[in-house]
Amino acid sequence: MTPPHGPLDGLRILELASIGPGAHAAMILADLGADVLRVQRPGELTADTDSRNQLHRGRRVVEANLKSTNGIEQILDLTERADVLIEGYRPGVTERLGIGPTVVRDRNPALVYARVTGWGQDGPRAHKAGHDINFLAPTGILHSMGRADDRPIPPLNIIAGFGGGSMFLVAGILSALWERKTSGQGQVIDVSMAEGAALLAQHAWSMRADGGWSDARGENLVDGSCPFWDTYECSDGNFMAVGAFEPQFYADLLDVLDLDPNVLPAQSDRARWPELRKSIAAQFRTRSRAQWTAEFEDLDACVTPVLSFAEAPDDPHFVARESFAKIDGVIQPLPTPRFSRTPPRQPTPPSTEAVNARDIWQSHSE
Repeated sequence: MTPPHGPLDGLRILELASIGPGAHAAMILADLGADVLRVQRPGELTADTDSRNQLHRGRRVVEANLKSTNGIEQILDLTERADVLIEGYRPGVTERLGIGPTVVRDRNPALVYARVTGWGQDGPRAHKAGHDINFLAPTGILHSMGRADDRPIPPLNIIAGFGGGSMFLVAGILSALWERKTSGQGQVIDVSMAEGAALLAQHAWSMRADGGWSDARGENLVDGSCPFWDTYECSDGNFMAVGAFEPQFYADLLDVLDLDPNVLPAQSDRARWPELRKSIAAQFRTRSRAQWTAEFEDLDACVTPVLSFAEAPDDPHFVARESFAKIDGVIQPLPTPRFSRTPPRQPTPPSTEAVNARDIWQSHSE
């Protein structure tokens, strides 16, 4: 018996090519062993796919012209043999093409039809264009990012597109597949990146309800206003990250920095936080990042070096766990989470050649 390639071995997913969260979710599912078939327009494969496009790793590709009757019929045939379809177009696009959820699920009622958009399938903004920063803006999250005396600072395009989009798309797909075990029926999943981002901030909403969160920027414990939750520059221009909230961690922080708690302002004295920050910053500037990393290495002080993307794969913890690998000459993170019985294999590079759709998934028992 062939060993499984991961916990999702045997799951068949049809991915209508899109950018961002749809591609990322398909990559994650492929990483975990699903057989993902990416559908792209003819002639785009060579230009759109190379070893650097890691979001396309781990799956085969078929080419189909979705503006032709033949291309649409090709897709509909594949949906009859698939478990999941992923699409990231604007609302109504697949319906106009003739491969919307009603048509597809008439042919395969067990199929899970997974849709991801910025705003969701309905509502006043449903058809408006946007990017991560736009989907994040109405949620309250972007408003809270930045210093008190500055404008909101955009994060990397990770929170809404990938955190709120692809990760909830994966969760929705797996949830619908679990429910299908009981009902035998698929269903349509509507993932909104904006709504997903809002849910990621549930802890902040909880703190706000309890009076522990301010709507004013730069007044909350985790937004950089707190001197023991911030980054500090070292003598070499690199940075250390400090998250020493708890008293025992804070005590270790001061001990390593050679700061006397009896001389400093009290940890809880917000009025004197600027003074406390100045003392901590001055100490960090006395040594290099490597020196501070060594000083804090064996302590639970919640202090870690801030690494660049170039440096991250060489971090000793990631090296020990083999968290990164070079695939077809490109360094990239490996699949996560980890499984004791069905570990995923190392992902394959993005496909450079299309396969014949007629040869795919000829029977669901093969």
